[in-house]
Amino acid sequence: MKITCTGRKVTLKEAFLERVEKKLAKLDKFFSDDAQAQVTVTVEKDWQTVEITVRDKGFASRAEKSGDRMEEAFDSALELLTRRIIKNRKKLENRVCQPAVQDYIAQEYASGDPADEEYDVIREKHFIVKPCTVEEAILQMNMLGHAFFLYRDADTDSVQVVYRRKNGSYGVLVPENS
Repeated sequence: MKITCTGRKVTLKEAFLERVEKKLAKLDKFFSDDAQAQVTVTVEKDWQTVEITVRDKGFASRAEKSGDRMEEAFDSALELLTRRIIKNRKKLENRVCQPAVQDYIAQEYASGDPADEEYDVIREKHFIVKPCTVEEAILQMNMLGHAFFLYRDADTDSVQVVYRRKNGSYGVLVPENS
């Protein structure tokens, strides 16, 4: 697995980089040799956030945790990522086609007065959408730890959104022309 570490507002020390490499090596059994891991450490005042994203064969697994120390945040994020991988391991092994997208789409809106008529788009992402089944889209959503996931249905070739409901079940949004 190829590992890339990035520090935002912090310079990562060699000891931390060695720790990351050693601990991520334990995930090698779940991924191919071509897998890529991205570890991003962000420091805001005394708060450290670590995001780990592993990409392999078009599939992405992601976890993010924060803590007082970057080592603590990394360990928590790695534990969460490992749990997600183990929970979905059989489904990953048995999947039929490539996942719907390489990256997750997200838009965040500026919080403001509800009476405001304009919304500021904070971030826009562009990505390639590959066909997959709803089950594969749910798997990808769970691996990323998100509440919804945009994908192209393999049967109908239409763009759809799968989402997690409050009761734990899943729903699918299927757009129709008016």
